[in-house]
Amino acid sequence: MTEKDIAFASIRQLSALIKAKKISPVELTKIYIERLKKYGEKLGAVVTITEKLALKQAKQAEKEIMSGKYRGLLHGIPFGAKDLLATRGIPTTWGAEPYKNQVFDYDATVIKKLYNAGAILVAKLAMVELAGGMGYDDADASFTGPGRNPWNLNFWSGGSSSGSGAAVSAGLVAFAIGSETSGSILTPSAFCGITGLRPTYGLVSRHGAMALSWTLDKLGPMCRTADDCGIVLSAIAGYDPNDETTLKIDFKYSTKLLPKRKLKIAVIKGTTDKAQPEVKKNFEESLKVISEFATLEYDVEFPDHPWGIVVGTIVDAEGGSAFYDLIISGKISELRNKRDKVGGYSMLQVSAVEYLNAMRLRKKMRKALEEFLSKYDAIVAPTRASVAYPIGVDFDKAYPGISGGPALIPAGNVAGVPAICLPNGFGQNNLPTSIQFMGKALSEKTLIQIANAYQDRTHWHLKRPPIDD
Repeated sequence: MTEKDIAFASIRQLSALIKAKKISPVELTKIYIERLKKYGEKLGAVVTITEKLALKQAKQAEKEIMSGKYRGLLHGIPFGAKDLLATRGIPTTWGAEPYKNQVFDYDATVIKKLYNAGAILVAKLAMVELAGGMGYDDADASFTGPGRNPWNLNFWSGGSSSGSGAAVSAGLVAFAIGSETSGSILTPSAFCGITGLRPTYGLVSRHGAMALSWTLDKLGPMCRTADDCGIVLSAIAGYDPNDETTLKIDFKYSTKLLPKRKLKIAVIKGTTDKAQPEVKKNFEESLKVISEFATLEYDVEFPDHPWGIVVGTIVDAEGGSAFYDLIISGKISELRNKRDKVGGYSMLQVSAVEYLNAMRLRKKMRKALEEFLSKYDAIVAPTRASVAYPIGVDFDKAYPGISGGPALIPAGNVAGVPAICLPNGFGQNNLPTSIQFMGKALSEKTLIQIANAYQDRTHWHLKRPPIDD
């Protein structure tokens, strides 16, 4: 294997190479550090390369593995973390100018768990400022500049986990951790042609992560394959006394899982009605593949509720509280995006009545969605109705007439249920398209099985962006 082949290998492949002593954790770490230095700034994907720490961790991993102490599939595997996760002694900037010198004296629980698994932190990855909570409306919304898509540098890598999406896609890290409040794992994964998993709310601790919306925020893996997502989720999931919202449930995954029976998957009605032609065509081709291992039920009506409005109200109210001091200090004007400079003020205008009404309605909506999802092993739809947005164009002007169809992303986040998205082809300007599978709470194993079955039959996850050409 060439160094480039190694950089784009899956976690399971890298783990096998390390265990067989065909590559050392130090050698692997140096490959990724060099790629981070070469492409990280070009992509607007990196805030801090943690070279000194990474090499120290790599040497420790190498020493342990050579002495027979093997911690598992992530031992010696380099990763990147979205820069809203606290890392002891390393800047944690939240993607925003007012916080670019912020340093914590502790590690987030997810970081600790990955260290315990033997993983190696090589970079803190760029993100949309404050995880997009202030209402940004174009790609230039981080103090590091717009996140650029490895498939076409004139297009966005997606938000708010922009750096995580680009870094995994371009082979700068073996995997990354992203966060989602309403689409921030799925969107950059879709736009950058990688596999992203949004876990059930409460399955992964958020201790040490920047809070935007306490009742919506989730952390999850962004990887090359669904199998990789299962490996990473197994390491980071589980109860944490430092996060009272975590569930007393573990997630175990080591062997690649495939469906043991023919699954029942719902195809949502109208899901491609206003999608780009290439998105629609690729989705229809994907359904043919899925029908090989699942029974498809077509034209299923998705529950009709004001999903987007409820998510927006909750994010505004909780985000306004989370960033109250920043907003009233006037330092919000230091943010980069034009809408972010003023968006916080409107967040403070959300009344307690509006917030409580949204939360009451949310309870009914969650019940309705759970009842709907209980009839199927999963539902399937395009992850996004379009390919990535062009940089320098306001989002609402990028693709006139294109809209997302049924609101799966806001609905899944309102209800706190899991979803996995994966590449399924290419659209305009050589940009990836994507499909998502969503299931009931704690159905991650089934979703990964479905995605594994799809990826075993297709090659889209093996495609590499032309950044090395």
